[in-house]
Amino acid sequence: MRREIFGPDHEAFRRTVREFIAREITPHLATWEAAGVADPAAWLAAGRQGLLAPDMDVEYGGGGVDDYLYHVVRTEELARAGTLSPAFNLHSEVAGGYFAQLATVEQRVRWLPGFCSGELISTVAISEPEAGSDVAAIRTTLTEAADGSFRLSGRKSFVTHGLLAGLIIVAALDPAVRKPDGPPAATLVVLRPPARGLVVGRPMDKIGIHSLDTVELSFDDVRVEPSDILGRRGLGFLYLLQNLPRERLSIAITSLALAERVFEETLTYCRDRQAFGRPIGQFQHNRFQLAEMATALRVARAFTDRCVLAHSRAELEVDEASMAKWWNSELCNDVIGRCLQLHGGYGFSSESLVGRAYTQARVQTIYGGTTEIMKEIIGQSLPL
Repeated sequence: MRREIFGPDHEAFRRTVREFIAREITPHLATWEAAGVADPAAWLAAGRQGLLAPDMDVEYGGGGVDDYLYHVVRTEELARAGTLSPAFNLHSEVAGGYFAQLATVEQRVRWLPGFCSGELISTVAISEPEAGSDVAAIRTTLTEAADGSFRLSGRKSFVTHGLLAGLIIVAALDPAVRKPDGPPAATLVVLRPPARGLVVGRPMDKIGIHSLDTVELSFDDVRVEPSDILGRRGLGFLYLLQNLPRERLSIAITSLALAERVFEETLTYCRDRQAFGRPIGQFQHNRFQLAEMATALRVARAFTDRCVLAHSRAELEVDEASMAKWWNSELCNDVIGRCLQLHGGYGFSSESLVGRAYTQARVQTIYGGTTEIMKEIIGQSLPL
């Protein structure tokens, strides 16, 4: 089924992204995986190629094209290459979404040139050791100081690119703006490491995506200037709620593209691999497995592309993004698991695409909101 959401310019951009990945990422991925962190030079190269900020204003070094589909193309090609590192979508879409929506002119002048060039790798710090899916349970706190500045104290966990980050968007409680007897209020602040009182922990030893460094951050009375507050004080939870659907759609796009690529490789393997005198894909059980996966992927593709177009029109609903996120991430794990089984012993090798994808894909049902949280959001949207 031919996809009809992309035009000639998008496909030209796709070729550029594909060539960039083959030149700047794939040859170095094994080295980055062993080191536990990607080379920052890859971000600078992506910035020179115009891959990081296609929708940011030209005056800051961006592409100046307000078209979400360019982000989709980049995300799909990174996934299809069998790599989730470096996570350009976290920088460009998630952090970039906050900057685009909330940054003042002065903040744009200060941050966006480095953001667009790849010099300032950007990330977000929301989760905490005791607050994951329950974002409202965060305890990191922003307090006012006598000199008009603020102090940030607390801890954040599972911070992607925490080792490399030059801009960190931190969500913190802001007791001073909480209404009496009202719910907790949060404020977003932007830190630019290094900073006194900011401690970056050692990278987490994960089961996959080792080059995507993930750390814990500690804040011990870190000084925050008023000019480093992103958006209005007290509206942090609202901003998170507004931006999470885009993050979840990005995960859905990644999951589906990776599943499709692994399935394509498996089809080829099942056609070429012989057992008992015939291709293994001709055995009825295997053929039925492939038929089920082909159908599920085709159906998911139709819904995902509709979600992409809806987001492009600013019409994507929160429950629809949650549907795409949980369905595609769970589908990705299911497809890759089946494909690994069809590959047999070769699939259990980290040198194979399906073997690498098996460990990379697992986290996608967790970050950005677990599958269980996605179902809860959808359930609350139903007229029950």
